Formats: sequence, structure tokens, C-alpha cells
Amino acid sequence: MTSSTIRAMQVSEPGGPFVQSTITAAEPGPGHVRVVVEACGVCHSDALVTGGQFPGTTFPLTTGHEIAGRIESVGDGVDGWRVGQRVAVGWYGGSCGFCDACRDGDGVNCPQLQIPGVAYQGGYADSLVVPAIALAAIPDELTAVEAAPLACAGVTVFNALRRSAARPGDVVAILGLGGLGHLAVQFAAEMGFVTVGIARGSEKASLASELGADHYIDSTAEEVARGLRALGGAKVVLATVTNGDAMTATVDGLGRRGELIVAGATPDVLRISGLQFITGTKRIYGHASGTALDTEATMRFAAQTGVRAWIEEAPLAEAGQAFDRMLTGKARFRMVLTTGN
Repeated sequence: MTSSTIRAMQVSEPGGPFVQSTITAAEPGPGHVRVVVEACGVCHSDALVTGGQFPGTTFPLTTGHEIAGRIESVGDGVDGWRVGQRVAVGWYGGSCGFCDACRDGDGVNCPQLQIPGVAYQGGYADSLVVPAIALAAIPDELTAVEAAPLACAGVTVFNALRRSAARPGDVVAILGLGGLGHLAVQFAAEMGFVTVGIARGSEKASLASELGADHYIDSTAEEVARGLRALGGAKVVLATVTNGDAMTATVDGLGRRGELIVAGATPDVLRISGLQFITGTKRIYGHASGTALDTEATMRFAAQTGVRAWIEEAPLAEAGQAFDRMLTGKARFRMVLTTGN
């Protein structure tokens, strides 16, 4: 392999296996930079990408949107970034910059949102070219492996919590203690919320406590809504699971003007009556990631407070095994691919 070629773990058809390929290293055009990948997280949303479930997806493709590395080269018209700078790229991989969402600082909801792996080659590779607008600076306190999961899983839950109605001292419940949930519990505790972990099984109680939760509800042993009401009702339930019934079971545990925030991407239907919404003036809404600035805020907060993803590392060549471990729920709790760069 020469300096003009790189390794990429590619999928040639929807749902196909990962195959190591040698491809030509892309050159950054105007407004873009080339990033040498040092670490890339394996996210559940990668299954949607490799499954071809986004419009405009073409195969073969290289997925990966929890990227941490350093800038190798800079295209024309890029200001504020330099060669060698440590950067992360997440689900937000660029946007148009001129629509109402972008002008309002809400680029993650841009109709032309660029997702790494869909709009361009993703991070399961030695390097990639990205729009400079997608870059987030990595604090010195974080390694590349620590930073990578914060670019999607981390910013998703951190941003959801800080933009919610909850304030320090309020009861905030995290539904699920997996890849998203284990980070959400840590962030919630550090933000000063009375933090409740909700999961299946009594054995998860010690995990919830270790992550910083003040209380734990075993959904197999008690009614979740009743448990939340016993704590005064939740101001916020952040749902990180992909189970509609589990989300539905929390609604009657919301307090006055409580919020159910859906961060777990699922096609499941939530069966909630109008009366449940009206009683207590409750809200339910979805939350998707954040912009590059939001990712920077997430990483700064994590660096200051010690919040870290629990990580299992694997070399880039073992992307398929790491992906399967993530899909089957065996990872504890985020798989991160490393390139050796």
C-alpha cells in the first residue's frame, strides 16, 4: 500500500459483510479537509447505513460516523483549522449552511444533512475527506479512543439533557443502560440531576450506581411509572432503548410538565392516549445528535468532569466482528475501531 492508497472496510451490498479494500485516498476540495482516522466508534446507526436505509446511499460504502483523528491536509478556502490539529466528526457531517435550520444554528435538522458513510466515505478507514464545517476540536485531555464515541453517542445524550426542561435537583430518568444509556447516566449525574437508571434485571442496580445513578428501577420487578411517581415524578425520561413498549411504560411516571425524550431510533409504535398527554401537561419528542459545536461542548464537559464511555477496542481489520458484537448487545458498552495511525 502506497501513500496514495488507504485501507477501508467496505460493504458491497445492503446487509453484506465487511471486506477490507484498498482504495485511493481522496484529496480535499474547497472547504474540505482530509482527516487521518485514529479511532472510529461502532454505532447502532451504522446498521441503518450498511442496510441501505437512507436515500442516496450507494454501494460499495464505508460507514462510520464516530470519528477521531487529526487533520492531514486542508483544501482551499478553509480557515480556522490547521494540519495536525486533533478533530472529531460525528453524525453531523456537514450541512448546506443557508437553509432556515442552518441559519438558526440547527444544522443537524438541515434537509441536506450530510452523514458520513452516506454522503461520503465514512470512518471505517485510514482517512477520509470531510467538510470543514463538520469538524469539532478534541480537548487535550481526551485520547482519540475516548473522543470517538462522544461524537455521536455522547453528544446525543448530553445535548438532549442540557436542552431539556430539567434543571439541577430535578428527577431525570435514563431508560436503558447500554451504549447511549451508560453515558447518559454519567452526564445526568454530573449535571446535578437526581438520576434514575431504568433497565431489566436486579443485577443492573450495581452498574447504575457505579455510573452515578441515585436510584434504580428494575422494569422486570416493578411498574416503572409507579417507581418514578414514588420519587415525585420525573421531569425528564431520556429513552435510549429501541423498544416502544418500554418507552410507553414510562409516560405515567412523568411529573407535571414532564418530558419523554426519544433518543433510541426505533420503528416501534408508542401507544399513548391523548388523556395521558393532557394530564400533567406532558410532552414527548425526539432528539437527534447535534452540530459540531455541540460535539465540542460535549467533549469539553466530559474532559472537565471525567465522563467517559466504557470501551472495547478492536483493530480496523476486525470491523465485522466489532459490528456483530455491537448488534448482539455483547459490547460493554461501545466498540471502537483503531487504525494504528
